[in-house]
Amino acid sequence: MNRYTALIALVAAERLAELAVARRNRAWARRHGGIEHGARHYPLIAAAHAGLLGGALLEVRRGSRFVPSLGRPMLAVALSAQALRWWCIASLGKRWNTRVIVVPGMPLVERGPYRRLRHPNYVAVVAEGVALPLVHGAWRTALLFTAANLCLLRVRVRVENDALTGGRPTPAAAPPPP
Repeated sequence: MNRYTALIALVAAERLAELAVARRNRAWARRHGGIEHGARHYPLIAAAHAGLLGGALLEVRRGSRFVPSLGRPMLAVALSAQALRWWCIASLGKRWNTRVIVVPGMPLVERGPYRRLRHPNYVAVVAEGVALPLVHGAWRTALLFTAANLCLLRVRVRVENDALTGGRPTPAAAPPPP
């Protein structure tokens, strides 16, 4: 349990680092005329990601067990997802953000993982959402986060695609409550 708590703490620290990069990049984008799209769904995404970390810890504290034959491969997937996430951040440079902010007139990025995938960061998010809880057998958290995340990604990818193809900045509708 202590190792798993340390892992979750490291991921939480990584998220804080992401937010610092995003804040700096948001300021840069605004100075260059950046327009935010779909701001209404952002708090739901932030809540889901916080829920992933908190839910995994809570489920583990309530008795989920570490199964090495599952936990070790899931740790490898979770670490690979982090590597992919930071490759995305490095590839987008100042244009990367946790929000959808587009600087008009800038071409799409076609380097790094964006050479092959349109939204590689979301591949990392989905992989991590499944793998991180399963490192210590928190399958309920993995299932709940994955279901919520897929609903949110439907909105997010639509907003991002519209923003990147020149659609007008319209706030994304929040998903209806369950």
